[in-house]
Amino acid sequence: MGEIRCLRRSELITSLAESLPPGTIHLGCQVLSITLDPLSSYSIIQLQNGRTIKAKVLIGCDGANSVVADFLGLKPLKFFSLSEVRGYTEYPSGHDFKNEYTQVRGDYSMIGRIPIDNKLVYWFVTHKANPKDVVAKDPELLQQLTLETIKGFPTEMLDMVKHSDRDSLSLARLRYHAPWDILQESFRKGTVTVAGDAMHVMGPFLAQGGSAALEDAIILARCLARKRHDIDIKTNGSQVIAHKIGEALDQYVKERRMRLVRLSTQTYLTGLLIKNPPLLVRFVCNILMKVLFSDPTAHSHYDCGRL
Repeated sequence: MGEIRCLRRSELITSLAESLPPGTIHLGCQVLSITLDPLSSYSIIQLQNGRTIKAKVLIGCDGANSVVADFLGLKPLKFFSLSEVRGYTEYPSGHDFKNEYTQVRGDYSMIGRIPIDNKLVYWFVTHKANPKDVVAKDPELLQQLTLETIKGFPTEMLDMVKHSDRDSLSLARLRYHAPWDILQESFRKGTVTVAGDAMHVMGPFLAQGGSAALEDAIILARCLARKRHDIDIKTNGSQVIAHKIGEALDQYVKERRMRLVRLSTQTYLTGLLIKNPPLLVRFVCNILMKVLFSDPTAHSHYDCGRL
């Protein structure tokens, strides 16, 4: 599916954090509730530790279980009838895999592989959800069940899972924001909005979730920066400032919407096909994929512009 760059999540977070001024990030600030100040229209955030924050702008990047998304009234997430196992495999002597995202599909499952460097590989296995998933919390059992799921796949894939780092294994039921919901959601209330999985959690089939979140950050920063020149904090009242911020957030949502609709539609159709649906459903899905996504890798060429 073409060249791709893969990073450990922890390394990406560390790299981004180190580029910020000291004291910018405060950890352990779990949000309990959000209200709007009726006078200023700013958000009032109640934290679990008892602290209250009054914010001119609140951007919820708090993942699929987003408290901020609930405050905005976004529709509940839907479930794929699919689960996914993720893990890392280290090759002490190195591997010969190309720096590409490789995907292999079976009748009811799919495996994806992405090299991180010349010795470490990230992989995932998507399969039809079943009752065994509930008890597959033990890493050894999870590894065994995953090997059963991909029985008949290429030997190099089987060996990769067999020799994976068991401590890295995780299992999750796949959830998503439906494309038709993304098309209609407002994603903004007052000076509050969302980004990343809080805005557009989707299946992992295109490996674009993290990239889409970085696109959110660039476009949101650009929209806010444009409005900054229209705001004079010393002379403008809070209502004027809130109005200008709201305009910036509306522009951000407008710029992101159709990109996210396309990504979520492609992942939704891909998820349906992995389930090996009835013949008619498969036929319709394949037609839609050919019509809407004639180039299945076009999503990776998207340019969100300069900051």
